[in-house]
Amino acid sequence: MARRRVAADPAYSVLAIGASWGGVEALSRFVATLPATWSLPVIIVQHQHATSGTALERILSRQTVLEVIDVNDKQVIESGKIYIAPANYHLLVENDKSFSLSTDAPVNFSRPSIDVTFGSIVDVYAGKCIGVLLTGANEDGVEGMKRIHECGGFTVAQNPDEAEVPTMPAAAIAAGVVDRIACLNEIVPIIIKQLSDGKE
Repeated sequence: MARRRVAADPAYSVLAIGASWGGVEALSRFVATLPATWSLPVIIVQHQHATSGTALERILSRQTVLEVIDVNDKQVIESGKIYIAPANYHLLVENDKSFSLSTDAPVNFSRPSIDVTFGSIVDVYAGKCIGVLLTGANEDGVEGMKRIHECGGFTVAQNPDEAEVPTMPAAAIAAGVVDRIACLNEIVPIIIKQLSDGKE
């Protein structure tokens, strides 16, 4: 029998990743480990300076064969692509599986905010979400991870001991909303196994 694609299991439909201080290096390493057969949409929220432009898109594109996209308003979400919340906008997911951008006030001193995007993803995908929280200097993302965890999704936090700044993943762990704690090079294999095993 032919081997199924990595994300063929319908238990999960989207992978959401949040990062802040130290996130560019962590995300570069993360996307480099995604296999060419990866088929879940990946939605990344990295805290960026308002004037960062598309720098992160260019950086990550050099690390993966998957297409990396700095999101435009009303863009439709497609499988197997990596989407980045653009600088100075909150990134939201609409019921028709498209993106919208918001200039509402910063949340947790951040725009884009991880909590805003993760919460929006849960509103649309419910328990079919996988949430990952990486290095960062504040607690943005904890509430979003809580929502994913409580609706039956799967959550992973980077091991604070290896994070450039441990505050963000440590806060999620302390809140009791993390299913797995892992070093960066272990996270993709853990997710692939979860996709293969599906939900209990």
